Amino acid sequence: MDLYSIGELVIDFTPGNEPASYIRNPGGAPGNAAIAAARSGLSAGVCSSVGEDDFGHFLAQTMEENGVRLLNPEPCTKAITTLAFVTLAPDGNRSFTFARKPGADMFLEESAVKEEEIRDSVIVHAGSCSLSASPAAEATVKALRLGHALGRLVSFDVNYRSVMWNGDQGACAAKVREILPFVDLLKVSDEEVGMVGGEEALPGLMKEYGIAAIAETLGGAGARCFFEGRSWDVPSHKVPCVDTNGAGDAFWGAFLSSLRIQGVEQTSDLTEEVLRRAMEYGSAAGALTVQKKGAIPALPTREEIEAFLAR
Repeated sequence: MDLYSIGELVIDFTPGNEPASYIRNPGGAPGNAAIAAARSGLSAGVCSSVGEDDFGHFLAQTMEENGVRLLNPEPCTKAITTLAFVTLAPDGNRSFTFARKPGADMFLEESAVKEEEIRDSVIVHAGSCSLSASPAAEATVKALRLGHALGRLVSFDVNYRSVMWNGDQGACAAKVREILPFVDLLKVSDEEVGMVGGEEALPGLMKEYGIAAIAETLGGAGARCFFEGRSWDVPSHKVPCVDTNGAGDAFWGAFLSSLRIQGVEQTSDLTEEVLRRAMEYGSAAGALTVQKKGAIPALPTREEIEAFLAR
C-alpha cells in the first residue's frame, strides 16, 4: 500500500443552488488525501470510524468506489457519523460547523491500528483533528509512532479546525508538538504556522525534530517548501474559485502521490528536484479542485493534473 491514512471521515454539507439548501458530500481530510492519492494511481487505505447509519454507509461506499480500502470496516455504534456544515463566502473561502457531540470519528480505537498494515505501507499520514478526542487521539499517535519506528515516511497535516478543539488553539499546538518527533513531511498553512513557532522558526523546527521537508500553503499566493536549509515558492495558478473546501487536501494528497510516482520510499530519496516536482503537481491539483463544489467530488485524476501542467 502506497498510503496509509488515519483520521476522520465526515459528511460535508455544502451550500446548494437553492437558498438554505445543502448538498451531501463525503469528506474528512484523511479520506480526501487517500482518494486524491488513489486518483493519481496509488494504492491507498484509510483507518477511520464511521457510524452505523446511512451517512456511515455512504462514506464506506465512497471509499470503495474510489479504490480506497476501509481499514476499519466495523461501524461505530456509540455515536452517529460526524457531520460538517460548510459555509462558503463569496470568494469561495469556507468556514465549518460540526455536529460532533460526540461523533463516530472520535471512537477510533487503538486496536484498529494494525502493525502489519503500517509495515506494508510506504507513507503513513494523519492530521490534527483526530488528535482532539480520545480514543482516536491514541490510535493516531500509535499509527504515527509505528510508522516512524518501522522506517516509513510519516506525513502530518496540521489542519487546525477551531470547532473540533473548542477554540483552544494552544491545546492543538501542544498535541502537534508531541507527534513531531515522528514526522518526516509536514504540511502547515500560513494561518497555522504560528502554532509551530512562526515561519522564521521552521528551519530550527526541522533540525530539532528531524523533519525532512515542510510545505507551507499560502492561499492565493501559492505555497512554499523548506528543505535542507533552503526554501522556494511555487506560485498559485490563476483560476476561477468556486469552493476552497478540500483544496489543501488535494494539494497534499497530490504532493504525496508525486513523491511515490517519482519512486520516493524514504527520506534519503528526497531531493530539491523531486520536491519541486511534487509541489508543482500538488499546486495544480489544488487549482483544479477549487473550480468545483465539494471536496472529494472535485479531486482531480493524474491525467487531469498532468494535462493542466502541460498547458
